Amino acid sequence: MRKPGGWWRRKSTPAKVETYTRWSFHFFAVIYVASVGLPVFGQVTGELAVWLVLLVCVHAVMCAVTASRALDWTRGRREQPVRTLWVLGAVTLAIAVAVIGIAERGPHDDGLDMATGAVLAGVLTFAAGIGALGVRRRRRVLALVCGFAAGAALGGFPLGHALPESLVTGVVVLVAAGFLAFTSVFSVWLLNAVYELDTARETRARLAVAEERLRFGRDLHDVMGRNLAVIALKSELAVQLARRGREEALDQMTEVQRIAQETQREVRDVVRGYREADLGIELTGARGVLTAAGIDCEVTGEPDGLPAEVQSALGWVVREATTNVLRHGDAKRCVVAVLREEERVVLTVENDGVLSSPGAGGSGLAGLRERLAAVAGTLEAGPVREGVFRLVARVPLVAGEGIA
Repeated sequence: MRKPGGWWRRKSTPAKVETYTRWSFHFFAVIYVASVGLPVFGQVTGELAVWLVLLVCVHAVMCAVTASRALDWTRGRREQPVRTLWVLGAVTLAIAVAVIGIAERGPHDDGLDMATGAVLAGVLTFAAGIGALGVRRRRRVLALVCGFAAGAALGGFPLGHALPESLVTGVVVLVAAGFLAFTSVFSVWLLNAVYELDTARETRARLAVAEERLRFGRDLHDVMGRNLAVIALKSELAVQLARRGREEALDQMTEVQRIAQETQREVRDVVRGYREADLGIELTGARGVLTAAGIDCEVTGEPDGLPAEVQSALGWVVREATTNVLRHGDAKRCVVAVLREEERVVLTVENDGVLSSPGAGGSGLAGLRERLAAVAGTLEAGPVREGVFRLVARVPLVAGEGIA
């Protein structure tokens, strides 16, 4: 059974920001109805109040739909919602005309004038602010805001407002719509920035892997390139000597054999260097990688003096644990501790922000158990409390102790 709120914890940071942004604009629609629509009931009675509130609700729903489609366009999930923006503009115009009609044909009292004026200003303000989500250039956003502000000022004349009062209404809409449009543009920028940062972090990890592969290739080239060239030259020399029936050909082939065996040994040393992990180096690397990813990493304990096979096994544990912290969660803090007990060493890696557990049966953890088993070690991994994952490796200080 999933715990309440688990869907939120399983989301990545960019997905959380997107969900927060999306629902913020949906909440704006609720604020719109509460601040512009509901006060109408205190100013107007009867069917006119119901119609005005209904118009506000319809416009709020249209704004919410436009915001959702504009955010989808921002994330590249659909084309620019040009048709939706035009529909929003048409609905806004129709509601503005309807509000002006209600004001002209309804009873002439101050309550109705105030209600229709507030509804008209609110409709134009939210249309401009939400519409800014669907455009990109600043000039278009500015033109959109100024256009609706001018519409608010001109709309005051049919409502019976004097010129100063109409200008004030236009300025109020200009400021309110400008603020809402700025909020929309800034929210889109922030959402894109978060996704770009997440993509950059993934790219950095891929580049690190590619750099490691290049380094491995360079090492192999340095080891084998020179020796293979010597082998080729001596083999050619041996062939020429053999054709002439000279005994030195045997010496050259013996030298070729020696160089080939030496090359095999050097290649094994290079590969062994990649297969064997130094615990101190791995701890330093883990701290650097996690810190670069924005995770506060604390490392305690000294790995110096541990047997080579123990350091190699625990070094692989640190590698896999670091990968899990980056891959399976949204950690803010990670603690790595190396503790020496009487006859064994204990490595503990604990991190928060767990979105998905690597699981006890994962291939990475299974591989670690095999490596630790080779030195009589054990591995425990799993959640210790909500959102916190702990990995504990125990290895005897004497490698192979306890193996029958």
